[in-house]
Amino acid sequence: MIKHSLLLFLALTSIFISAASSCNKEDDNPNMENNTPMTNGKIKIKVGSQTFTATLLVNNSAKAFLEMLPLTFNMVELNNKEKYYDLSSSLPTQSSNPGTITNGDLMLYGSKTLVLFYKTFSTSYSYTKLGAVDDVTGWASALGSSNVIVTFERE
Repeated sequence: MIKHSLLLFLALTSIFISAASSCNKEDDNPNMENNTPMTNGKIKIKVGSQTFTATLLVNNSAKAFLEMLPLTFNMVELNNKEKYYDLSSSLPTQSSNPGTITNGDLMLYGSKTLVLFYKTFSTSYSYTKLGAVDDVTGWASALGSSNVIVTFERE
């Protein structure tokens, strides 16, 4: 009886350990943010007379966005820290809460709202990160404090 109980205990323990370890693999979670730069994922973002380079990330959202380029539209000012535009079609999403938005982040809110951030701040919202501006020198002043025409194109 004791031998049978011990074997049952060991078998259940083994199953529990296997199940717990497989639940913690980050590579298996399709919702984990991928911060790997996309090969040939450089784009140009033109704001007025200034041009900035951004690097897109390896994810389906960024790939779909890249396929839409070139695009030019009037981005709307929001909260003195971001510009947004509602795209005509939805992109795939892998949204998560980044905790902190960084100056230069290019993100997707929901499946259609493209957002450019020009200030660093904490957030409770979820986004799909598409990429980021490589050098944010002059980025905030180029975007300004009102709506602005922005062009996105492949480099």
